[in-house]
Amino acid sequence: MTADAPPRETAHYETVEGGAVRCLVCPRTCVIPEGERGVCGVRQNRDGRLYLTTYGRAVSTSIDPIEKKPLFHVAPGADVLSVATKGCNLQCDFCQNYRIAIEYEGVTEYDRPPEELADRIEAGEADGMAYTYTEPTIFMEYALDTMAASPDDALQVFVSNGYMRPETVDTLAPHLDAINVDIKGDRQFYREHAGVPDPEPIFETVERFAEKGVHVEVTNLIIPGENDDEASLRERMEWIADEVGTETPVHVSRFHPDYKLTDVPSTPIETIERAMEIAREAGLSYVYSGNVPGHESESTYCPDCGRLLIEREGFAVREIDLDDGACPSCGREIPIRGTPRGPSNGRRRRVF
Repeated sequence: MTADAPPRETAHYETVEGGAVRCLVCPRTCVIPEGERGVCGVRQNRDGRLYLTTYGRAVSTSIDPIEKKPLFHVAPGADVLSVATKGCNLQCDFCQNYRIAIEYEGVTEYDRPPEELADRIEAGEADGMAYTYTEPTIFMEYALDTMAASPDDALQVFVSNGYMRPETVDTLAPHLDAINVDIKGDRQFYREHAGVPDPEPIFETVERFAEKGVHVEVTNLIIPGENDDEASLRERMEWIADEVGTETPVHVSRFHPDYKLTDVPSTPIETIERAMEIAREAGLSYVYSGNVPGHESESTYCPDCGRLLIEREGFAVREIDLDDGACPSCGREIPIRGTPRGPSNGRRRRVF
């Protein structure tokens, strides 16, 4: 069914001269004239008020394993209802979802109000919600209303580029269980490939969510010749260890050619393995590969004794071997947010 949900006015703006409004959701703080939209394409000035034009208009509502987000330390084995609207506040030239994030003309939208999404969780189709595939910050009102309509024990997670203002983090944090933020590269990389003049707010977002007790995992997509130099990789991994914490799960993800970077080859496995080695040298305890099916680093091992604790194959959890959240061999506490859903168990909600 094609979407017919009305746009919704947002509280996250201020009026400026000449009937324009300034959006206050992300660091771009777009000044939007009457009738126009911000860079994200979904927040529009209508008669001096700022509206979210994609409220209740989803382009995706699929059931995914939470490992696909990727979130490996949040209710392992859980399923989430992945919700996305069109649009994004970055313009990454390597975007793997560019058909709904950037070049979305003609993309079919569906009328999916928050209550309908929440009813699917209540019916037991999934353990919670993941706001993902495009940047959920830009449709935060839709996400927040969906969270409010959902059962109290439903999982709520963001998969984000992290490009948001501190006030936006403060609004979202009390309602989120976890967030995966994609740290794409250094400042030059963000300028050249994502259209971001200053990425510092992204790093501040990660730190702020962690400080507020939201479980944080970080993804780094490694692109050959663009963000794979060892000095830059080491700097990013040391920042995660020092400022976010050594127990922060990190996903080193393999690039495949897409959108405007089709002339760049896929990341060699050796590069992924070296990046993971650098991450471990920085002191990070839980380092995973991404987009490398069958690699042993898809699984979780005890950092102290090396015991296999959570066995994964692709996005599937094959076995969970934890003793009340700890390694059965040496007793080390493993940072897992929520109740694991074992591969042989029926669906159950996580307990926080």
